Amino acid sequence: MALKSTIYKVELSVSDMDRHYYETHKLTVAKHPSETDERLMVRLLAFALNADEQLELTKGLSTDDEPDIWQKSLSGELELWVALGLPSDKVLRQSCGKAGKVVIYAYGGRPAEVWWDKIKGSTTRFDNLQVMNLSEDETRDLAGLANRSMKLQINIQDGEVMVSADDRIAYVTPVKWKDVA
Repeated sequence: MALKSTIYKVELSVSDMDRHYYETHKLTVAKHPSETDERLMVRLLAFALNADEQLELTKGLSTDDEPDIWQKSLSGELELWVALGLPSDKVLRQSCGKAGKVVIYAYGGRPAEVWWDKIKGSTTRFDNLQVMNLSEDETRDLAGLANRSMKLQINIQDGEVMVSADDRIAYVTPVKWKDVA
C-alpha cells in the first residue's frame, strides 16, 4: 500500500525589504512521504525568497520533470524554475533550457559543497542560473519550525532572512555560489 502525502496548511507572510514585496500567501502544501521537515521548510523558504503572485508550488518530489516551484507568465512561458537539493548536470542543463531563470537552493552541508566543487565548472555556460547554498545548521533550525498548521512570518533584509512561527525564530543567510549573468 502506497503512503499518502501529509497536508500542511501554511499562511506565509513575506516582508521582503530587498525587493519591496509585502504579501501573505495561503498555501496548501503536500509533503511527500519521503520528504523531511527540513526539505519542506527549505521549500517554503525558497517560495518566500522568490515570492510573486504568479509563483506556484508544483508536485515536487512526485514528478521528475517539474521543479519544486515555478512561475509562468500569463501566456504560459516558464519564467522561473526553482529546485532544491543537488541536481545533476543533466537536470541543470534541461532546466536552464526550459526556463528564463533557474534558481537552485543547495543544502545539506558537506555533500552540497562536494556537489558544487564537482559541478561549478560546467555551470559557467548558463547565464540564467543562480545557485544558493543554505547552511546545514540553519536548515536544521528551520525544520524545527515545521507544523501541520503554520503561520510563518518571513522578513528579508540585506540578504538575511528571519523566519518566525509562534514564539520560535530561525535565521537563514543564503550564500550565493553563482549569480545570473
